[in-house]
Amino acid sequence: MELGKEESQLENQKAKRWEMPDTYVILFLVLLLAVVATYFVPSGSFERETVNGVERVIPDTFTSVDGEPTGFMEIFLALQGGMVESAGLIFLVLFAGGAFEVIERSGAIKGGILRAVHKTKGKEFFLIAIVSLLFAIGGAVGAIANAVIPFVAIGVIIARALKLDAMVAVAITFGATFAGFNVGFMNPYTVGIAQSIADLPLFSGMALRLIAFVIIVGVTIWYTWRYAKTILKDPDKSMIGILDAKEASSKDLKAPFTGRHKLILSFVGLALAFFIFATIQFKWTTDHMAAFFIIIGLVCGIIAGMNYNKIALTFLDGCQKLVYGALIIGVARAILIVMENAQILDTAVNALAVPLESLSPVMAALGMFVANGLMNFLVPSGSGQAMIAMPILAPLADMVGVTRQVAVQAYQFGDGFTNSIFPTSGPLMASLAVAGVPWIKWAKWMLPLLFIWIAIAVVMLSIAVLINWGPV
Repeated sequence: MELGKEESQLENQKAKRWEMPDTYVILFLVLLLAVVATYFVPSGSFERETVNGVERVIPDTFTSVDGEPTGFMEIFLALQGGMVESAGLIFLVLFAGGAFEVIERSGAIKGGILRAVHKTKGKEFFLIAIVSLLFAIGGAVGAIANAVIPFVAIGVIIARALKLDAMVAVAITFGATFAGFNVGFMNPYTVGIAQSIADLPLFSGMALRLIAFVIIVGVTIWYTWRYAKTILKDPDKSMIGILDAKEASSKDLKAPFTGRHKLILSFVGLALAFFIFATIQFKWTTDHMAAFFIIIGLVCGIIAGMNYNKIALTFLDGCQKLVYGALIIGVARAILIVMENAQILDTAVNALAVPLESLSPVMAALGMFVANGLMNFLVPSGSGQAMIAMPILAPLADMVGVTRQVAVQAYQFGDGFTNSIFPTSGPLMASLAVAGVPWIKWAKWMLPLLFIWIAIAVVMLSIAVLINWGPV
């Protein structure tokens, strides 16, 4: 018996030794692979031309050039250089985190959600639809995304009050957030960064993205309600068992929603609407948006009645929470610096273009979509993947006959969809842990919806290619 216990302990220790490498570890390994590639991959370059202020690759102009392999010290200089070159985008992410932290600490978001719960009491469909829509909008504008994890607990409270299960709790919070994130019509961490790299006007192409948002979120709400309605009719149909309504206290479903909260949310909505106007009218960039988030944070803090110290510390707390995600941008950029310095980036683009050029533009766009979806297993960071993928996809789009706007959305769909099912997604696994939902059960529930999303993406990307979707 004692021997059996020792063997069991040894097996447990071995199991504990293995864990999924962190995103930073994976990116550093990719960086090392890029360094090794500089010794074996031939250097090359495309000729480029400037069209309407945007530098574009000229197809069929690839030629071999002399390149220098990367030395040991250059590896770490690339990391430093990546941080410096990505400083604008890094501070955009940090300042957005600071602003949204002030908004969240004010209680406006929680108060607004629970007020919606109160107003729709007894109307289960409207409650699920409204809560899902609020979280979807939050994901689409980058207000929630990774920060959805603590809100899953609110989803559990709502599901318990409705005599539903924890699957619904995750669906109306995390699931809805990433349904909006899939399109990200005004998400600074994904579309904003991708468009900046692709030399597209910030948040351009919003009309088509809004249509995609309405369709994808609408389907997600329908899918969630279809499951919820089945449980309401027959609780035994729940995949994980319904929650005990007795555990939901009246206090759980109450939170103040004051005039200040309404003013904060109204101001944020108007501020983001103004920014869209400013990007079109005044050609504002990601630097303007980073600065604008400081203003949003300050004004929301003042409206919330915070003193100057609390505003500053709350803003910095929000920045601190996003340091992990922000610095990924710099590490991803380091990989490209290594490839650019050795002049093998264009070689990689040319290697991808050769098989794609034989395809129709529609099939080439779908190929980009699939490639980004697979890449997301290893690099589950939206901003990090944008930094890696878009410098390749932008010139690739020029060569295969699709617009860069299409390339941005192919990346966005590929990144967004798989965040909802890949176990390498930190926010997914944390959200499931909060709700107590096994990943296997979630995957079984989520898979049909994922296929529906993919079908919508195929149609939307095909339309985008056929209408030659530009930076409008």
